[in-house]
Amino acid sequence: MKILVINGSARKDSNTRKLAQRAVDYLQEQIKEVQLFDLEHESLPILDGKPESFAHPNVKLLKTYAEDANGFFICTPEYHNAVSGALKNALDFLNRDYFTGKPVSIGAIAGGGKGGINALNNLRLIIRGVNGLVLPQQIVVDYKEFDEKAQLNKEAHSRLVSVLDELIYYVGAVAKK
Repeated sequence: MKILVINGSARKDSNTRKLAQRAVDYLQEQIKEVQLFDLEHESLPILDGKPESFAHPNVKLLKTYAEDANGFFICTPEYHNAVSGALKNALDFLNRDYFTGKPVSIGAIAGGGKGGINALNNLRLIIRGVNGLVLPQQIVVDYKEFDEKAQLNKEAHSRLVSVLDELIYYVGAVAKK
């Protein structure tokens, strides 16, 4: 079982990256085989249809990780009621071959105690568009739920564990088919 975690924020030291890292930490304790594709560190060219954009090393890395994955945890900030442009661009490099029949859990970072839901609804549509199996549970984390060491408070950690345990369950169930 291998799960790909995607940090959908290109911002340096973003709260979305903190959420992705907490997911990686927990998943590594549970299943060991976890990959992180971090848009902060693995920037991608804009998808323009030109052959050189598909030949970019980070595009190849993303495709390799996605092909090898049995499931995904994708997290995003909310920008103007939608996913980040960086995440949408990354997902546009992938197609149904990478997602069909694979469980996908989703999470968002909210600012100021609100938000995140519109980005998650947008992300659900995108993942359904590539035949991913978007799971029912999702998580929204407010930036205030992180401490100074980028750890989640107890309640937020519990919500994240619930989402990730559901993902592990469904990845296992799909693999047994």
